[in-house]
Amino acid sequence: MILQALYKLAEDEHLIDDLDYQLTPVAWLVRVADGGVLLPPIQSNHIEAKGTGAKGVPKLEGMRRRVPTRAPSRSGTKPPAEFLVDNPLYVFGTSVDEKYGKDVASQRASDFREKVRRCWQQTGDQGVKAVLDFLDAVAADPQAVDLPLTPKVRSNDLFAFVYAPDRDMLVSDRPLVEQYWREVRRSSLPSGAGTFRCLVTGAPCIPVEKHPKLKHVPQKGGAGDLALVPLGSPSDSFESYGWIKNDNAPVSPCASEACARALNRLLDPAPRDPANPQLVLPRRNLRLSADTVVCYWAADKRSDDFLSCFGALLDANPDEVKALYQSVWRGIPPTLEDPSAFYALTLSGAQGRATVRDWFESTVQTVAGNLAQHFADLSIVRNTPKPKGRDHPPHFRLRDLLESLAPPAEHRSEGVPAPLAAELVRAALHKTPYPFSLLQRAVLRFRAEIAKQTDEKEWWSVLDRNDARVALIKAVINRSKRVLARLPNSYEEVKQDMDPTNANPGYLLGRLMAVVERMQQLTLPDVGSTVVDRFFSGASASPAAAFPRLLKNMRHHASKAKDDDKKRGTARWLDGQADDILTKLPSFPPYLSLEQQGFFVLGYHQQRHWLWMSKEDRTQLEARSQA
Repeated sequence: MILQALYKLAEDEHLIDDLDYQLTPVAWLVRVADGGVLLPPIQSNHIEAKGTGAKGVPKLEGMRRRVPTRAPSRSGTKPPAEFLVDNPLYVFGTSVDEKYGKDVASQRASDFREKVRRCWQQTGDQGVKAVLDFLDAVAADPQAVDLPLTPKVRSNDLFAFVYAPDRDMLVSDRPLVEQYWREVRRSSLPSGAGTFRCLVTGAPCIPVEKHPKLKHVPQKGGAGDLALVPLGSPSDSFESYGWIKNDNAPVSPCASEACARALNRLLDPAPRDPANPQLVLPRRNLRLSADTVVCYWAADKRSDDFLSCFGALLDANPDEVKALYQSVWRGIPPTLEDPSAFYALTLSGAQGRATVRDWFESTVQTVAGNLAQHFADLSIVRNTPKPKGRDHPPHFRLRDLLESLAPPAEHRSEGVPAPLAAELVRAALHKTPYPFSLLQRAVLRFRAEIAKQTDEKEWWSVLDRNDARVALIKAVINRSKRVLARLPNSYEEVKQDMDPTNANPGYLLGRLMAVVERMQQLTLPDVGSTVVDRFFSGASASPAAAFPRLLKNMRHHASKAKDDDKKRGTARWLDGQADDILTKLPSFPPYLSLEQQGFFVLGYHQQRHWLWMSKEDRTQLEARSQA
């Protein structure tokens, strides 16, 4: 079904109207005149890309040009040259990174030159003749031809040729050359009756041997060109039931090209319109981590309005979300009646291949409603102070939620397991239970960083990450109870704010921990190591071993504070809060399960927020909870 949906997308967006040509970034243009005369300088064809490189320098990329369709992949001891457009190793016989010796460079350049020669012999085109004369001159004596190759040239930059009288038209676009290339492409297709049926179109076919590689697939260390279906030489590992290589998954060459173009369009951060390369198509992907991305699209053009906001909704970006959909962040589904099919594909890159982590199908209307429930489940009070002069973002970014689960010692985006990212997206879109591993990681990371001694800037980041972890804990617990009935039904779901009616033991113990902490802050404001630093992990796992000592110290601090006229009232109030919580606790459990540890974190987080609220705000919250 994935391939059929991708094939339809390629048809709908006219990505396969011309399979003999494709849009490809061309970095440099080489202008030649009759006789192979080079018209220097070699012209840069770069445009400014999104984002910036090192030290804020703008990134540059080659402008997309219509060029002859390139081979699906290029590997082996003698990888073939492309037609009229290639990198400097093939065009000039120059190894920019000095990775290849003179013999290899000469052989690659000869292969490129011979393809141009065959075109000239069959077409007699003057533009091709000028290119061929230039290449022959370079091959005969590279020093005799002035090649002003700038130091900015990279080994994978593509060079294309322009015949001087044509101004800006590429030689590959000249009518005779185009006709020749189409004939070459037709002759390269498998001939004879197909003995297999294409998995995509259902038509008889001879399976394609190599699928085109995918671009912009993220992987640790940077994005690259990866194969979705890499098959090596025949061996037992690629055989099943007598089929070898692609015979067990037959796809026609045209369908293979169509699916690859659709995927590359979805993965591209700035996809170009095939009808007009100067125009950019809407982005249809969202990066989840260092090696994982989710692509999304719909089967109907009327869904474009929602799709244009989908990534920004998950990214909590109010500047790119229309007012109609901003209610989703408040847990309210938009008034949307769109039964169009919605698709989401999660991919990860590693070890030279792209891995499908998840495939999701639904309708646009259902997904919008499920996203609203996702954000409602994540809704939680925040202990992170608001940024100066502005409010918090409308919700937690999906990527921030995932990165909060990674150890700070690692690069946070690289510390997120790809399967976990895929499962979180699926739960958000499908309204299924969140993976239980989210709860485990969130609790462990909260306990690890709650006692972390940091400077002011890092302290702010720790609070922000802990807010995200608490939101995930709440979402996992509530949905687990609602969908799986995993937890007892003797209590209601955890609310956004502190709930004085919640009698869950773990929740009450977490609230008590916050009161103990606040009492110590009242009486010993300059203490070096707080009770949270020393006891949070132990108290949240083994309350019976930790809380008797904590309460003894709290009563001692309370008695001292009552001798201070400025602190007496607050100390009595905190003492009363502790007594109120203890009356609901029959005893201190010897240990807490993982779910109960999650409740402990929730109770601590929400009580801590409640203790620092103004009296008026607390009164209003209590009134709402009793209503």
